Amino acid sequence: MGIFQQLGDLFLQAIPTVVIVFIFYLFLRWAFFGPIQKAMAERSARIEGARKEAAEVEAAAKKELNDYNEALKKARGEIYAEQEQARQAVLEERARLLKAIRSRAQEEVDAAKKKVAVEFATSRAELEPGSSLLGKEIAEKILAGPSSSQGGARA
Repeated sequence: MGIFQQLGDLFLQAIPTVVIVFIFYLFLRWAFFGPIQKAMAERSARIEGARKEAAEVEAAAKKELNDYNEALKKARGEIYAEQEQARQAVLEERARLLKAIRSRAQEEVDAAKKKVAVEFATSRAELEPGSSLLGKEIAEKILAGPSSSQGGARA
């Protein structure tokens, strides 16, 4: 029985310690853990709010970037269209100049042909009277027969 008595005394002596620990637990819960849990909950709420705000800002930035890219694409298209129009205008101007140069060159060729035809007609008119005399001389020489100097070389 002595052991039970000693255990009972031990429990009676431990009761004030258990009560003090329980009171200390309640005090810590009220003074320390409560405010910490409240601060942690507030922190979590702020973090979640910041995440939502960041997601909204990111979505707005993506939309703005897409709008910017679309505007840039449209501007490039307009620039390419303007460049194409300018290129077409240059090509048309070039074709017009080439056509003008070709027509001028054709006129020069036609003028040169007329000049050559006139020179040819003039030359023919100058040579025509002399050609009948030249033909008579050639015919006389051929009909006159071989000359003594030419005949000896052939035999």
